[in-house]
Amino acid sequence: MRSIFKRCIVYLLTLEARLIVRKYKPHIVAITGSVGKTSTKDAIYAVLSKEHHVRKSDKSFNSEIGLPLTILGVPNAWNNPLHWIQNLLDGLSLIVSNATYPKWLVLEVGADRPGDISSLAAWLPVDIAVITHLPEVPVHVEFFDSPEAVVQEKASLINALSSAGTVIIYADDTRKDVLVKKAEKHGAHIVTFGLSEGADIQAGEFSLMREGEHEQPSGIEGQITTPQGTVPVAIRGTVGNHAALPAVAAAAVGYVVGMHIGNIAQGLAKYKTPPGRMHLIEGVKDSLVIDDTYNSSPTAVESAIDALNSVFKNKGKKTGRRIAVLGDMLELGRHSVEEHRKIGAYAVKKVDILCTVGFRARDMAQGALDNGMKDSAIFQYEDSEKAGDELAGLIKSGDCILVKGSQSIRMEKTVEHLMREPERARELLVRQELNWKNR
Repeated sequence: MRSIFKRCIVYLLTLEARLIVRKYKPHIVAITGSVGKTSTKDAIYAVLSKEHHVRKSDKSFNSEIGLPLTILGVPNAWNNPLHWIQNLLDGLSLIVSNATYPKWLVLEVGADRPGDISSLAAWLPVDIAVITHLPEVPVHVEFFDSPEAVVQEKASLINALSSAGTVIIYADDTRKDVLVKKAEKHGAHIVTFGLSEGADIQAGEFSLMREGEHEQPSGIEGQITTPQGTVPVAIRGTVGNHAALPAVAAAAVGYVVGMHIGNIAQGLAKYKTPPGRMHLIEGVKDSLVIDDTYNSSPTAVESAIDALNSVFKNKGKKTGRRIAVLGDMLELGRHSVEEHRKIGAYAVKKVDILCTVGFRARDMAQGALDNGMKDSAIFQYEDSEKAGDELAGLIKSGDCILVKGSQSIRMEKTVEHLMREPERARELLVRQELNWKNR
């Protein structure tokens, strides 16, 4: 009965969303990819908001139900039927009245299963499609025939582009040529962004900003170059070169819509990394937590480990340890064992202590052992709360702790144990809604 009710709600919300888009004709930026969608969405929103009335997807609303909710401008009603009915009434009101509606919509588009994006592309008119990194083994690959099938599903967003539409592609992606070929076939204008010199919108080398007695990082700073020129950019509360990519993608969107480079920079000054995405949090005993707990995939874990390692580069006196607390990476299917062991091997020379959470993550520990990490530097836990409780007693002053894992491993519970101010968990961590807390 519940599944029937859900299907009916999704159908009606989607119908209303289509009618609202047809009536108000907002410009639409749609973001997909396997890494960095939510951060990119937030950065684009920050840039466009400098000059326009903009609405963005709330949190990670990127599903068949999340996108219509964003278009209607209503919240997720979770398991409350009366609230769903109210959402439908609010949508109907937008259709029959002449309300003030945003000029731009910035929508995050996910693909958990085959057909998720291609079905959306059949009705959603997109002006700008942004495709972030598509790694060799993408998240959700378990539900597709192959990694290539995931790429094709993500690339189907290009089919939603209008005749004058633009696709913004990550220039450093190994699968870039597949996307460029599809975009050219569609007749779309192509703009690239990234760290390499060949990108249309390019990030220079970003460096750490440091503060405090232990010279702990407080953010990153660097430059972004567009055909209009180069501007300095500072992003507080995060680390790692890859954390700059959402800002570079946002600068590309600003460039495409004709914004002055100065306004793009001013918009980016307001961008903050969302909770659970390489977010810096003060930890117990003067430690620092890199909270990357929203989700996980092999490429994202490697980038996060690199960021952790970078904290102690060019620091002068090393005063703490590099601790990686890594949970299971889910939805990898037949690639799971190999990819977990690769992560363990990757961590050997870049972290001082490796903590794994979950039974799949045991293969990370095995990969680390097989590649020379001492057994005394490896800790294994069954669940995230126990990991956090025990680790809180092991942390020392100056330590930097990376915490990351797939959604259902709930690694934010580990972070809550390691925070200096756990009373701020609702403000700083992911999945703090009552519906999540009760799971």
